Amino acid sequence: MTADRGRPTISVSHVSKWYGNVVAISDVSFGVFPGITGLLGPNGAGKTTLLRMMAGLSRVSEGEISVLDEPVRANPDIYRKVGVMPEHDALYPFYTGRDFVELSARLHGLPDVAGAASRAIDMVNLGDAQGRKVGGYSRGMRQRIRLAASLVHDPEVLLLDEPLNGTDPRQRIEFHSLLQRLSDEGRTILISSHILEEVETLADSILLMVSGKLAAAGDFHAIREKLDERPYKVLIECDRPRVLAAALVALDSVESVAIETSGALVAMSRSVAELQRTVPRLAQSEQVRLTRLEPLDDSLESVFGYLVEA
Repeated sequence: MTADRGRPTISVSHVSKWYGNVVAISDVSFGVFPGITGLLGPNGAGKTTLLRMMAGLSRVSEGEISVLDEPVRANPDIYRKVGVMPEHDALYPFYTGRDFVELSARLHGLPDVAGAASRAIDMVNLGDAQGRKVGGYSRGMRQRIRLAASLVHDPEVLLLDEPLNGTDPRQRIEFHSLLQRLSDEGRTILISSHILEEVETLADSILLMVSGKLAAAGDFHAIREKLDERPYKVLIECDRPRVLAAALVALDSVESVAIETSGALVAMSRSVAELQRTVPRLAQSEQVRLTRLEPLDDSLESVFGYLVEA
């Protein structure tokens, strides 16, 4: 792989996209570097529109997009370096899995169609099913054969729109391992997904889109820490919740404490680290048996929810 880790592989500069009077993307700028980046947002946020423009499939209304320092629109040379897996499952049901991957190899003008197809199919572990018609594939198998078609020309850049849809837990583990290997080789992988917990464990960085605008970019933990206008939620379970609640409300680091119907406590705090240090000592002094202390907001789901609300 030739991608330079010191500069963005994909550069999006002040990009807007509108359809008549409808603004789909509004003045978005970011860079995507080698490694795995997650593109997140609710339905209608503009994720697929952005991916299509980065793939050269849709024209920008304003701004510029480059991939590997080249324009992407009407540029066949750059298409040979980019693998695209669209969201929609468009497969000919009468094709075998191998037929479909070989078709992709021929469209890319590869000299060894059979060899390239075999390598790509092996990468997604579908060798045993490659002779079956895709009309009989499960949803997860169809996703994997589409990924093989996206990889058949050994691209430096991968643009994957909802690639985890329909995959079972085992397939997701295999998918993670494959993408991590590709990332370790220096490739740039951009994944659009609504499966937040999957992206959280897979992506090096994230891009959060809300209503056609970039709401946040970077490591999700760092983004959550910047949201200091909102306190963190911390779940606390113990054997004497009312005693511990009375002691917690006296702490400067605690804004409020609620007792759930289950008896668990939910404390709101702007300093989770301080609370995690203080609560065990407080429980010991009050002779309370502490069984659980867990931040509820330290996840991509909560970051996403806060940004959408804002």
